[in-house]
Amino acid sequence: MIFDCLIIGGGVSGMQCALVLGSAKNKPFAIDKNIGIIMHQRASHLENALFNNVLGLPPKTVGKDILTEGKEQLSILYAEIHQIEKEKVISVNELEGIFKVITNKNVYQSKIVVLALNYSKPFTIKGLETYIIPHKKSNIEKDRIQLKNDDHLIKKDLYCCGTIAGHRSQFAIAAGSGASVATDILTLWNHGNHTKVHDKI
Repeated sequence: MIFDCLIIGGGVSGMQCALVLGSAKNKPFAIDKNIGIIMHQRASHLENALFNNVLGLPPKTVGKDILTEGKEQLSILYAEIHQIEKEKVISVNELEGIFKVITNKNVYQSKIVVLALNYSKPFTIKGLETYIIPHKKSNIEKDRIQLKNDDHLIKKDLYCCGTIAGHRSQFAIAAGSGASVATDILTLWNHGNHTKVHDKI
């Protein structure tokens, strides 16, 4: 199977991207799309986070609970999205319009790849070294990195979101970044017609 979209990273931006893509499952332009997310979370900054300032989250919400509950939400609401657990991406390379994503256990192919990683060093995914630059919105002494991109797009069909896209490490910003990438992908699938997805009561 070749994925239509494969998200790398199971933090805030990656899961939000997956949720928005999943919510379009009944749209004619997305109904047949194969979507996957590599849920590597060990390096997520959510592990030690406590949230009191996020709209919609109860005060004192703990980040590690969001990681667990987010996976459950994704599997219950959008079971069509393949959650790939306990694998770490080693390399990403493109050949003739298809990306080959190699993990420590498997090899995947995808038409679109979304990198939803954090901005910490070292960045260990081979094939993306030429896109690494110093992070533009973090303290210089912290020596953070980002990937060169234009509104989340690194190059055709290769996206990034969250702090690796150059955003600050703030929950709402990371989630919005992931949602933004998802709606850009949905727009692409919808033949360039600007697309967003909202459920209604």
